[in-house]
Amino acid sequence: MGRTYAGILGLIAMLTVIARGVIAGGDPQTTLAMATGCLALFAAIGAVVGRLAAWTVDDAVRARLAADVAESSSAETNVS
Repeated sequence: MGRTYAGILGLIAMLTVIARGVIAGGDPQTTLAMATGCLALFAAIGAVVGRLAAWTVDDAVRARLAADVAESSSAETNVS
């Protein structure tokens, strides 16, 4: 999930900076340098956010599974 978020956020940041440069009539070399920097920065942010999201989902699934197993185990003990 981290790689996906990194790719999406990095691409959005790069396209935004390029669009801003085109609209403002900026120097192409400066615009592309800034866009590349923003791509790297936001890709790193996206990787961190994606890892946190994956960790949160994994933790929630583990907790739910543990609760289901405990419930199932207690139900089997009560039946016996």
